[in-house]
Amino acid sequence: MLSYQHAYHAGNAADVHKHALLATALDYLTRKDKPPSYVETHAGRAIYDLGGSEAVKTGEAAQGIARMAGWFDKAHPYAKSLAGAREQGGPRAYPGSPFIARHLLRETDRLTLAELHPQEAAALRNSMPGTVVRQADGPQLALSILPPDPRRGLCLIDPSYEVKSEYSAMPVLIRKLHRKWPVGVLMLWYPILTSGAERGMVAALKDISADRTLLSEVRFPPARPGHGMVGSGLFFINPPWPLESAVLDLTARFKTLR
Repeated sequence: MLSYQHAYHAGNAADVHKHALLATALDYLTRKDKPPSYVETHAGRAIYDLGGSEAVKTGEAAQGIARMAGWFDKAHPYAKSLAGAREQGGPRAYPGSPFIARHLLRETDRLTLAELHPQEAAALRNSMPGTVVRQADGPQLALSILPPDPRRGLCLIDPSYEVKSEYSAMPVLIRKLHRKWPVGVLMLWYPILTSGAERGMVAALKDISADRTLLSEVRFPPARPGHGMVGSGLFFINPPWPLESAVLDLTARFKTLR
């Protein structure tokens, strides 16, 4: 979706949920000497300025990472990524998922990032030289390059859902990707909305046949009056083992929000 700009939403509560579990999964994948592959279908930028006009306008980061950073000790891979982004971009910098992946993975690991928006793709290339960035439709790119080499790895699918057909398209995409790459970790993010628009998609995801799946959903207050997103969901196929305990811990944290 070419009108979508994640700068308005960077560092919100959904980002904390998504990025903390992504960092946990990537940290686990680097515990073995064998390099993994990382593929992302809707990459956005590498670093966001939470002091910028976009973030200030929505106030979502103020209700997200500004409140939640203390949940993670310095040894947590998400906290390490936050520190790395601030070291590079200043005290108000926030890491997008491409930065988290590049920060936690090693030089021997393989990253492929897709971003359709030309401005965002250019910014991503400028801030992450040497990383493979494709200005392309992410789902189609994933279908064309999976299974990757190396075959071990993770694919993050993170649409904006501004196009309503994405709710019906994502379960179909996940099934296709799992058939092509049965050993890969698939990670799909989705919003939880007051409208309930995501419910049919979640039901379809639960029907996908796979040896191991994991569903993580958290709720939080709306970032501002009338805001329709009141939670964040992640669906995994082949989740790394540490994710189960990480999900329990993070779910408990979100339950403390008022």
